[in-house]
Amino acid sequence: MNLDVSKLKNELKQEYINILDFWKNYTVDKENGGFFGELCNDGTPNSEAIKGVVLNTRILWTFASAYNFLKNEEYLKVADLAYNYITRYFWDEKYEGLFWSVDAKGNVCNDRKQIYAQGFGIYGFSEYFKATENMESLDYAIKLYNCIEKHSFDHQHGGYVEALSRDWNPLEDMRLSDKDANEPKSMNTHLHIIEPYTNLFRVWTDDGLKKKMEDLVKVFLGKIINPENAHFELFFDKDWAVKSEMVSYGHDIEGAWLLCEAAEFIDNPELLQKVESMSLRMTDVTLKEGLAQDNSLYYEKDLLSDHLDRDRHWWVQAEAMVGFMNAFQLSGEEKYQTAMMKMWDYIKKHIIDRENGEWHLRVNNQGLPMLSDPKAGFWKCPYHNSRALMELYNRL
Repeated sequence: MNLDVSKLKNELKQEYINILDFWKNYTVDKENGGFFGELCNDGTPNSEAIKGVVLNTRILWTFASAYNFLKNEEYLKVADLAYNYITRYFWDEKYEGLFWSVDAKGNVCNDRKQIYAQGFGIYGFSEYFKATENMESLDYAIKLYNCIEKHSFDHQHGGYVEALSRDWNPLEDMRLSDKDANEPKSMNTHLHIIEPYTNLFRVWTDDGLKKKMEDLVKVFLGKIINPENAHFELFFDKDWAVKSEMVSYGHDIEGAWLLCEAAEFIDNPELLQKVESMSLRMTDVTLKEGLAQDNSLYYEKDLLSDHLDRDRHWWVQAEAMVGFMNAFQLSGEEKYQTAMMKMWDYIKKHIIDRENGEWHLRVNNQGLPMLSDPKAGFWKCPYHNSRALMELYNRL
């Protein structure tokens, strides 16, 4: 496939700026501070919506990384706003860590310590430190790292438990969301611990952190990736017995490139080779099993019932572009670059909302958007798509 690199990079950069402009112009809550908890598909804000820490830390990462990439002061102002809001309203001064959610006015709604959310705090704070050299931000990131290691790490079986109470005690219900299994360990939380640990290591080259990254990579290779089918297992009990029959195509392809990124920092050539080999295998399986005829990726499949969720979620398509490009860089095989280009064509045609801006959360099997989905919300954020566009721009 002939690739016009200059044309593609221009398209990626322009869409990247479009996404940033949407969030900068439409999501800032001027009355209550911070950002609206939710925007309807047409961009109308829900000023009463609960504000989630995952959305806010992802906004922090997005705009700090945008400033690091393009050096536009307007992006830094948005990152400043996110940083100030998170540290004022989400940070727990008594027990440390980040609350799960606050109401529109900033009062705590849910004070649980979801480890996934602490990870995104590290991701945002470390990127903001990179942008500003604000030592307080690095301190917050390191505090969160220490909280995770002190309270969530399983010394007996390895890995990390899903969630704890405000004061870091066990919880009955540890689920990240309603659709998740109530199990003590998940692929998703581990993926979003290794991702921020990698980003933290870029600015804080601590030997203990590097060892934890290496241990996490080994957990993925030894416990989380199914060696027979090269899919992530999604949920586990405390000693790593598998508790799920689902395949998540988006997480498989996202993990395929994030694990490579982490392994590159570890100084273990043998481990890096294993990760890169498994990454290519996971990408091949994703292309074989998850790719629709229109070159997009299905959402997930239940291996027990054989039910396939054919919706095309925005984040899955975004992560697939990076995963395919990563496989091309590892192997030099044209099929991966071709898959990336076809995915970008699909995104331009079906996922980008040309009328209201940003990207549709999902479209159905016919390529029609689900207009009842939010454009911004607890889980609908700017990090997957902005990161994918920036990653591709830098990899081309």
